[in-house]
Amino acid sequence: MMIPVVLAVFLVAGVTLFFPVINLLLLSCTASGCGVPTYNPLVSRVVNGDEVIPHSWPWQVSLQYIYNGYWYHTCGASLISSNWVLTAAHCISSSNIYRVMLGKHNFRVAESGQKTISVVKLINHSKWNPNRLSAGFDISLIKLEQPVEFSDTIQPACLPAAGSILNNNVGCYVTGWGNLQTDGPSPDKLQQGSLLVVDHATCSQSDWWGKSVQTNMICAGGDGVISSCYGDSGGPLNCLNDQGVWEVHGVVSFGSSLGCNYYKKPSVFSRVSDYNSWISTTIASN
Repeated sequence: MMIPVVLAVFLVAGVTLFFPVINLLLLSCTASGCGVPTYNPLVSRVVNGDEVIPHSWPWQVSLQYIYNGYWYHTCGASLISSNWVLTAAHCISSSNIYRVMLGKHNFRVAESGQKTISVVKLINHSKWNPNRLSAGFDISLIKLEQPVEFSDTIQPACLPAAGSILNNNVGCYVTGWGNLQTDGPSPDKLQQGSLLVVDHATCSQSDWWGKSVQTNMICAGGDGVISSCYGDSGGPLNCLNDQGVWEVHGVVSFGSSLGCNYYKKPSVFSRVSDYNSWISTTIASN
């Protein structure tokens, strides 16, 4: 089934929220059965917004909402357990009805192994303030109506250890169905882009993001070529650990209003390792 996509750009303090709208059991890297895809992704420094190997990021989720009888992709997300999904708080509106699509690669076709599940709870971080994006806390948990059965095409992400900080220039991958460029089309097939992490000391410099980035965020990219874009919000920043396991270190939060791939304005992600306790506590109490 084709998912029609309607895009709108929201600017907050010179940043762009990367999502389309019309209106408006935690898994660590040591847990077995997470972060190791059945179909290995093609990882190379030359990746530049390319179509992924189908189902090579099996925790990738399409968060969708209904409008006038049609379901629309609005944000990315990551499956972190059989019935919980991690996304960005700015993706969530109390006025919308949501569902998630898992095991998806190409929106234009029905694919073997894909699952569509309704949402029963939407929980934004209590400190999230949509009027103060630069404060951080742009993170949300979504509880599914029913547990999903893991398969070759649907698997949970691993999360990094609490407090983990990525080193400068570590290579990671952002994935999603966001625009291929600032004013370009949105793809039908899942894309990936190779990004180098920019440490906080660099990213917080005045000619980069300055005071708009906090230590509870991750910057990645900023080369003027590759970045996340509209429709990628809430999706994962995937980084390979020393054990060969993929961890979701970031949740796509914002980018520059000057363009998705603006030089020295890297994509900014909520740093997942700053929220381990919140994620565990929220899941346990809901």
